[in-house]
Amino acid sequence: MADTPNPRDPFRAARQRDGVLQCPFQGETLPMILRHADVREAARDWKTFSSNAPFRVPIPSEEEVRSMRQLPIETNPPEHTDYRAIVEPFFQRAKQADVITRVEGLIAEKIGDALGRESIEIVNDFALPVQSRALTYLLNVPESEAGTWIGWGIHVFKVDGGEFKKGTVLEDYLQDRFNRAEAAPGEDFFSALAQARYRGRPLTREEMMGFGNLTFAGGRDTIIHSISSVIAYLGKNPHALDYLRQDPKRIVHASEEFFRFFMPLTHIGRVCPAETEVHGVNVPPGGRVSLGWAAANFDETVFDAPDEVRLDRKPNPHLSFGFGPHLCLGAPHARLIVRSLLQAIVERVARISVLEAREHVEHEARYERVNGYESLTVRLTALGADKAAPSGIGDVQ
Repeated sequence: MADTPNPRDPFRAARQRDGVLQCPFQGETLPMILRHADVREAARDWKTFSSNAPFRVPIPSEEEVRSMRQLPIETNPPEHTDYRAIVEPFFQRAKQADVITRVEGLIAEKIGDALGRESIEIVNDFALPVQSRALTYLLNVPESEAGTWIGWGIHVFKVDGGEFKKGTVLEDYLQDRFNRAEAAPGEDFFSALAQARYRGRPLTREEMMGFGNLTFAGGRDTIIHSISSVIAYLGKNPHALDYLRQDPKRIVHASEEFFRFFMPLTHIGRVCPAETEVHGVNVPPGGRVSLGWAAANFDETVFDAPDEVRLDRKPNPHLSFGFGPHLCLGAPHARLIVRSLLQAIVERVARISVLEAREHVEHEARYERVNGYESLTVRLTALGADKAAPSGIGDVQ
């Protein structure tokens, strides 16, 4: 166990002592559930810890930034199961050979472009275009659509400085795309929703919007944070890159460890329909709790030396894609992107030099957590241009 607190795990003391941390968010104090077993149990128990709570599943809650329930995430089974089935085929496209080939080609293209530059800013000039263009493959829409999405920036619901804004840009975009899909349906995501049926009836426009809202807002900054965190780690730990290059089959376990350690979503909310006690904390009817995914990923009773990045960690029961009925729809997509990124770097990059890094820090009343980067500028050196690649592997973060 590291003596110095891990800036990505500010919850260790509370997790070991109480299992919860009471933290205020938007004037409401929520008990954050921190232990791996407790988080999994709560995620599975949707009757006690409900997702049937429009706008209140994300933390902070999003009443001020959107006007519809996000689907399927803000529902419980069995409704959740039926809603999820409508869109799951698109998210499973990440397992199809043609989509895999396109994502691998996209990342190879972006790596090649970066190798031709003196430096590249990863967050906005690399990760955001990769996330946006790869999403067009998933949704089966023209790749040109990515230009619009890139123009929204990293956060659909935020402006510079982190202040939330009403998501009218996204909502206007979705309304337009659904209007087009109804007028001239095709084989894309928007057309599928425009023609879908839920329990024998057509989807309402609000339901279509709920699916679209989650698709564009839910997994956006999480993938971007994952990409930037992986590249920064390999830049600061060149021996790790050499370790992966010695046997590229190690990429599968390494990517899961990166997901564990660099979990981009600290937690998610649940609402208790009835009065509930959470480790001695009383939650009133209608009160919320937090499922602490990131804290659970560092639970020392589950993960040996959790403060170390161990690229060969196995088993690795991390909770970075959630647990229970709400297991992340985008998990195959995220895994494809990170594994393709590692493969391209292993094959073409000798060294990543971090030139400038500004970490993204979550500042809350009871904790501060480092989570991704606001900006990250690196230089990539091509294989063959650097004959002095270091050997071995270490655990420096």
